[in-house]
Amino acid sequence: MKEEIQKEFKPSSWAINNRVATFIITLILAISGLVAYQNLPKESFPDITLPNIYVSVIYPGTSPKDMENLIVRPIEKECKSIAGVKKVKSNSLQDYCNVIIEFNSDVNTDDAKQKVKDAVDRAKKDLPKDLKNDPEIMDINFADLPVMQVNISGDYDLAKLKRFADDAKDRLESLKEIKKVDIIGALEREIQINVDMMKMQANGLTMGDIARAVQTENLTIPGGSARIGSTRRSISVSGEFKNVDQLNNLVINSIQGKSVYLKDVAHVVDSYKEQQSYARLDHQNVITLNIVKRKGENLIETSDKIVALMDEMRANEWPKDLKVTLTGDQSEQTRLTLHDLINTIIIGFVLVFLILMFFMGTTNAFFVALSVPLSMALAFLVMPTIGFTLNMIVLFSFLLALGIVVDDAIVVIENTHRIFANGKRPIVEAAKLAAGEVFLPVLSGTLTTLAPFFPLLFWKGVIGKFMFFLPVTLIVTLTASLLVAYIINPVFAVQFMKPHKDHDPERDKKSMRSSLLLLGAAILIGYMIDFGTGNFAVLALILWLVNHYWLRHVIRRFQENTWPRFQMRYRRFLTWCLHRPWQMMFSTLGLFILSIVFLTVRNGGVSFFPVADPNFVYVYTSLPVGTDQAYTDSVTRVLEEKVYKAIDWPNPMVKSVISNVTVAVTDPQDEDQGDYPNKSKISVAFVEFGKRDGKSTRDYLDKIREAIKGFPGAEITVAQEQGGPPVGKPINIEVSGDNYEDLVTSSKSLKRYLDSLKIEGVEELRSDLQDQKPQLVFSIDRERANREGISTYAIGNEIYLGVLGTDISKYRDNNDDYNIVIKYQDNQRYNIDMLRNLKILYRDMNMGGMIRNVPVSAFADVKYSDTYGVIKRKNQKRVVTIASNVLTGYNENAVVQDVQKAMRDFSAPEGVSIQMTGSQEEQAETSAFLGWAMMTAMLLIILILVLQFNSISKPVIILIEILFSIIGVFLGFSIFKMEFSIVMSGVGIIALAGIVVRNGILLVEFTDLLRSMGVPTFDAIVEAGKTRMTPVILTAFATILGLIPLAVGLNIDFSRMFSEFNPHIYFGGDNTAFWGPLSWTMIFGLGFGTFLTLIMVPVMYLLSIRMKNQLRKWRKQPIDNGVAPKPVEELIEAHI
Repeated sequence: MKEEIQKEFKPSSWAINNRVATFIITLILAISGLVAYQNLPKESFPDITLPNIYVSVIYPGTSPKDMENLIVRPIEKECKSIAGVKKVKSNSLQDYCNVIIEFNSDVNTDDAKQKVKDAVDRAKKDLPKDLKNDPEIMDINFADLPVMQVNISGDYDLAKLKRFADDAKDRLESLKEIKKVDIIGALEREIQINVDMMKMQANGLTMGDIARAVQTENLTIPGGSARIGSTRRSISVSGEFKNVDQLNNLVINSIQGKSVYLKDVAHVVDSYKEQQSYARLDHQNVITLNIVKRKGENLIETSDKIVALMDEMRANEWPKDLKVTLTGDQSEQTRLTLHDLINTIIIGFVLVFLILMFFMGTTNAFFVALSVPLSMALAFLVMPTIGFTLNMIVLFSFLLALGIVVDDAIVVIENTHRIFANGKRPIVEAAKLAAGEVFLPVLSGTLTTLAPFFPLLFWKGVIGKFMFFLPVTLIVTLTASLLVAYIINPVFAVQFMKPHKDHDPERDKKSMRSSLLLLGAAILIGYMIDFGTGNFAVLALILWLVNHYWLRHVIRRFQENTWPRFQMRYRRFLTWCLHRPWQMMFSTLGLFILSIVFLTVRNGGVSFFPVADPNFVYVYTSLPVGTDQAYTDSVTRVLEEKVYKAIDWPNPMVKSVISNVTVAVTDPQDEDQGDYPNKSKISVAFVEFGKRDGKSTRDYLDKIREAIKGFPGAEITVAQEQGGPPVGKPINIEVSGDNYEDLVTSSKSLKRYLDSLKIEGVEELRSDLQDQKPQLVFSIDRERANREGISTYAIGNEIYLGVLGTDISKYRDNNDDYNIVIKYQDNQRYNIDMLRNLKILYRDMNMGGMIRNVPVSAFADVKYSDTYGVIKRKNQKRVVTIASNVLTGYNENAVVQDVQKAMRDFSAPEGVSIQMTGSQEEQAETSAFLGWAMMTAMLLIILILVLQFNSISKPVIILIEILFSIIGVFLGFSIFKMEFSIVMSGVGIIALAGIVVRNGILLVEFTDLLRSMGVPTFDAIVEAGKTRMTPVILTAFATILGLIPLAVGLNIDFSRMFSEFNPHIYFGGDNTAFWGPLSWTMIFGLGFGTFLTLIMVPVMYLLSIRMKNQLRKWRKQPIDNGVAPKPVEELIEAHI
């Protein structure tokens, strides 16, 4: 006895000896964990920042080609040599360019930004000297996406609505959670100086003269300070315009010395900019406020504050007939995701508790199940310190951990229960001995469970950043479960584990009375809190009565009769298998090969990332470059009607339909978030999954695609929101090279070739080549211009000021300041003949300073032509991208393979390369990483096993068990014809490895223990299987039952079930679509892995000893004589 007590684990013994202190510490940790959970920021997806740095430069009047040569190339040249740069991309457009520097994901974003700033500073010496503004450098954050839109409409003009929108914008941006608010569809006030070209020239003025006159008059100039008596007063000279009349009466001196009033040559109006953007909600024109949240702020709290602020402004500040509609609330999906996952965790917890209850009794099961919330409470305490938010990845990690964290507690409590009952020892002694006996196998089991997750910490790229939260959460939670299992669970066992006694009516009556009083008090307190809490307390009373009068007797019969009989049958079957070890091995190997063949013949396809039913459908429209925004809006209205017809508007499944023109018209997860007058986006938002009555929104995605198919003159893409990290389109072909003419020709030929093949599943191939941007070129005859003494700058500046117009000063009133803009009158600035005959006024120094007026047509030819709208580059090579989505119902990988096969038959000219990128590039990187992660996990597991067993054969046995567990995955996916997700199923297989190993360790370690006590090997193998059968089945079933609710999509609203008696039960949802492949991978693998642990591990153990015997015979060493097969009746039963 003394020798056995020496096996105790000291920290467990300390906790048992100091039970009061342990209970108090446990209570404090539980409450602290609950508080930490309440304070954790809530997000739908992880708040990730990639080290991608965005450099943007504005250079008005510059063509895309000049942008590329003057701005992009010098910046690229300096940035390409920065350490850690993965790729450099750029876009050169009219007047604007951007360079995106993508670093490896392990580079710190702040460091990357500083390195790019230094590189841009080095490039400045090669940039044009007349750049008005320095290049803007910013990092790209996926959290900088709109979290909600506020749509303002009513029976008011746009100017009045804009004032309401400005008020809302100011109030919203005052919230600390809000980063910025963008206004779409509003008119921007400005003071316009619409110059009459003819009157200006007749009075000897130029646009520059007018601009300088306004700039030099509309000033407030500080004049220092003056001491007057004992007071020092500041001096300022204020000449700012107070009204439009003052501007009209401004005197301008011409080059001829003549004084002219501004009103004599221009019409000055307090007006609005030409409307640049449009927004509509459900057929109505609106002004939309796009609200962007700050990184790290709680999305749900942010949403609540926005809603509260809007309600306050509607009630107290705005007129009652002003319509304010909130759309695109990202918190709704986050609330739903969190709500469903939390309810799924509760369902899993209940299922795990039920299975434990039958094997361990109600009391023991309850305290084993308590290890789940206690482990999570400890994890919640850690999360704020590592900067984690509560998002769907973290919550799924808890769900995955649900069945695993109880494993340690199951082994410790089950071992305590076995020693306590079998050995008739005092409970304190039994608990200490049980913890000490299983400490090493449980520790190594936990380490091997965690081993597959450690390589996932080094997953690079956007998917790695996205999935990083999974391994970290699991590592923290499973580490916490070790502490709970060895510190808290033994104390619970000592305090509450009682020996089974005969029925004592008096004791039962006393116990029932105290329990009823306690539950009665709980019911009263519950109803005082709220109706739902009271109902929950009533349910607890009903369950207690069911357990007291019926369930505990059923459990007793199961434990004393049913389960022992099952164990004996297992013992006989295992003995039968051990008599035929080679047949069992070859049968399993044959099943492994058969499962691979079966999966090849019958598979549901392979996808990169799971795709759920759409919550949003987006219709992206792109018209030819140069299209006016008003025309784009008119085309969008036509498309809107087609969309409304396709979705049968009004439709209870559709929340809203929003249209945007110019602003917010690109994919929210694209790097390019620019404004484009030739583009629009129609967003269709659907109701939550639980309100769809089982109907799929994919049908509407297909209907919308069909409705707008073949729309003339526009490139239209219909897509749903991305359910994971941004990875690009499934079909994304990059044609790159240095010679742009070859590049253009090749990309057009490739697109025509692929279109001609009509590959099934391809929505529509679209090229981002823009080579037909219309332009008007004033081609200067430099010799004639120089002869006249006129510079190109003088000509260009006059046309620039007159046609494009520019902000020359600011006009301030009590509310805000507005631009003062100078330009020609609209009927002149858009009249080509008038521009051709525009007279350039200048003083000709070649003729003694004579003032001359020379028309532009005298030294310039005007030509109509087309040019490139944008020039894109990647890694210093020009690139054209051809991309497409895959139609619903087709497997992405199969369609992509067809496209790749067709591309191999296309020959590109020398100097032009063609490759598939986008999600396929990410897919290749991910597959390679997961392969590396699996190998690394195996090496870690081998290292742990070798250190534990000091043997090679035993780690090999357990590794073969991992390999064979994949049989269950392959068979499950092929039988049910499920789609295999490279990311989610791959992670599932890696996670499966650690869990399967854990049970194998338990069995092997106990077999070694029995052999060390002198039990013959054959007998020890059978007895170890029988003894460890209960914890092996319990741990496997606990994990499986924890995952089943998510795998099948079982959703129960527990809050409404108690408060309204409406559980709102339904199956499916976004969480199931996203996490289902991972859940089923582990369920199938673990189900078959349990068979392997209980049957094949003993078989392989026996074969390893027999092979060692053969080796010992050859070396003439003593052999193990205990491996000889025995009938089941002759086996020794060892009791520990």
